[in-house]
Amino acid sequence: MKKNRNQYFPLLAVFSTLLLAGCSGTAMEQSASAQTAKPRPTATQNTNSNANVSNANSTTSNSNAAKTLRDPDVVYVPTPQEVVDEMLRMAKVKEGDVLYDLGSGDGRIPITAAKRFKIRAVGIEINPVRIEEANRNAAENKVTDLVKFRNADLFESDFSEATVVTLYLLPSLNEKLRPKLLRELKPGTRIVSHAFRMGDWEPEKSAEVNGKMIYFWRVPERSNK
Repeated sequence: MKKNRNQYFPLLAVFSTLLLAGCSGTAMEQSASAQTAKPRPTATQNTNSNANVSNANSTTSNSNAAKTLRDPDVVYVPTPQEVVDEMLRMAKVKEGDVLYDLGSGDGRIPITAAKRFKIRAVGIEINPVRIEEANRNAAENKVTDLVKFRNADLFESDFSEATVVTLYLLPSLNEKLRPKLLRELKPGTRIVSHAFRMGDWEPEKSAEVNGKMIYFWRVPERSNK
């Protein structure tokens, strides 16, 4: 009998090993499942997820309308309306003119020109936030058929069709822009700057409105030399 019992010992050992291995494998699978299983999102998590999707869509929509090209050269400061009025008066804006506003901000100069003189006007602005604001203002004033705003770098823009150019930049930017204005604008084109001159290019006229200076130039005939 002892001999027979000893014959079964190896079989019992093998069976025990298989049983333990099976239990261990199940425990490992359960542990792996616990690690890879994702918790069910709560209502708060769903709300946040939807908000993120909404924000992403909103950002995509905004980027389609206007893009951030680079940091603006100047801090946006709106031109007072009385200065806008004097700039247009000094430039003698009239029917048939095409006005370009360089650094157009919220669009008040092109919009005022379009409303008052029924002319076509274009604003060039590098800041997409200002472009969106200007487009809203144009819609509110019902001049979208006459006024357009370009999200662009004015130093890389074509404004050669302008008969009137307005700007409110900085002295250094005015000087940097001056060669482009003289090279690309037609002789006789009127240029009006709020606050700042253009280096040693003497203005034809100047005026002061409530402490704000305005300067006027006219593009001269080109030399044949």
